Amino acid sequence: MRIFKTKWFVRYARHERISDVSLHQAIERAERGMVDADLGYGVIKQRVARPGQGRSGGYRLLVAYRAGDRAVFLYGFAKNERDNIGDDELGTLREIAAAWLEAADELLEHATQEGILQEVI
Repeated sequence: MRIFKTKWFVRYARHERISDVSLHQAIERAERGMVDADLGYGVIKQRVARPGQGRSGGYRLLVAYRAGDRAVFLYGFAKNERDNIGDDELGTLREIAAAWLEAADELLEHATQEGILQEVI
């Protein structure tokens, strides 16, 4: 299972102090079938705790996800900032998710080298 972050998400995670360990844990939960919400077309929502707090008041992370293959963190927001995303945003995220989930390994490597994606190690 390979896990990536988009360039936007890298900045967001750094600003909100969301660790790569937390991202790994979110995907590990998904791999065990514990998905907080399946938004369809390869997009899932996983909750991640704020440092020192629980997941319920933490962050909502939208992830392009294919079990056993790859995950790409696309977008995040704090629960206290907004309740959810709109249908138009979800449609766009589904298109982006489909592109990353269908991308050949060579494209992922190129995107990583160019800084478009960052692999979560």
